Amino acid sequence: MKARQLAVSVLGALAVSACGSLNPFAADAKIPALKPIASAVATTEEWHARVGDAGRYVLQPALSGGVVFAAGDGDVERLENGRTVWKTPLKVTVSGGVGSDGQLVVVGTPKGEVIALDAATGQVRWRVFVNAEVLAAPGVSGAIVVVRSADSRLFGLDPADGKQRWVYQRATPPLSLRNAAGVVLDRDAIFAGFPGGKLAAISPANGSLMWEGTVAIPRGATELERMADITSTPVIGSRATCAVAFQGRVACFDMSNGTTLWTRDLSSSKGLDLDERHVFVTDEKGAVHALDIASGASAWKQDQFAGRGTGRPKVAGDYVVVGDVEGYVHLLRKDDGSVVGRRRAASAPILADLSRSSGSIVVQARDGSVSAIGVE
Repeated sequence: MKARQLAVSVLGALAVSACGSLNPFAADAKIPALKPIASAVATTEEWHARVGDAGRYVLQPALSGGVVFAAGDGDVERLENGRTVWKTPLKVTVSGGVGSDGQLVVVGTPKGEVIALDAATGQVRWRVFVNAEVLAAPGVSGAIVVVRSADSRLFGLDPADGKQRWVYQRATPPLSLRNAAGVVLDRDAIFAGFPGGKLAAISPANGSLMWEGTVAIPRGATELERMADITSTPVIGSRATCAVAFQGRVACFDMSNGTTLWTRDLSSSKGLDLDERHVFVTDEKGAVHALDIASGASAWKQDQFAGRGTGRPKVAGDYVVVGDVEGYVHLLRKDDGSVVGRRRAASAPILADLSRSSGSIVVQARDGSVSAIGVE
């Protein structure tokens, strides 16, 4: 069994290194130059801070009421307007985080330890083990803490003491991509994507499966060709929940029962966002697409960022915002995809998803720099 697991891990590493879009740091990767922008939209750096380096992990900042919680180098910090309110050294490597509901701050470690801190003071509230590496930011609400392990199990923990309430586990393909995809907590369901192209809605009360939708169907002669993993966090809107799979499709589902609303062939390991009109997706080459939320039809495509390791898009007012491997944040107009603004937020790659806070975009780069970018 151990030999098989090792083979899967090695093949997974090879799969990542073989796909240029999944490995923007390849030695032979040449990053295309940026085109100048005429009459660019003004942006400002509202504040800048530095937390610890993320190392080989993707660490996601958590926002709550204008407060930012961020992690790096084994530390967790609370930032307010770029000022450190508290900093808690955990003396362990943080590999999954940060998740917060404004009351509790939760992170995970490579050894499967889940650590919860008080959001107001930074004091450790509890520490428990789930016996599997944690790569994703935990989902946190007043009712439940959901931790996703690297083997795609979901653990439902009590926010008060970390006691395990339930575990959700499903069969997975023999080969899957290592990723930091998290979960989305809704009032009535937990949404998570899985290897093999499945999107599941899970009951927060007991971890039972409510419904399952097929985003992508694995195809091909080899295990590498059949990889159709959902490697990014699903998104939910007022009418639908949507997800996208690597080597697969984009799909949107009725949130109440999982009925497929539409599917569209498009591969992405980076992820998507949506508003009331469109679903925005970054494909494997780095191009950004806008699809009609009702039908999946193409509205526009912006391919200026191909080869720049463009990340998951984030809707911010009238714009769609993306980061890249050189630390730039780009603004695209939602209506037509035209590039209208740019600001360099860091000198390191932006691998974590961008976060929105009021009129600002919060960016955490691989080197631990954290910035709030304002758009005028």
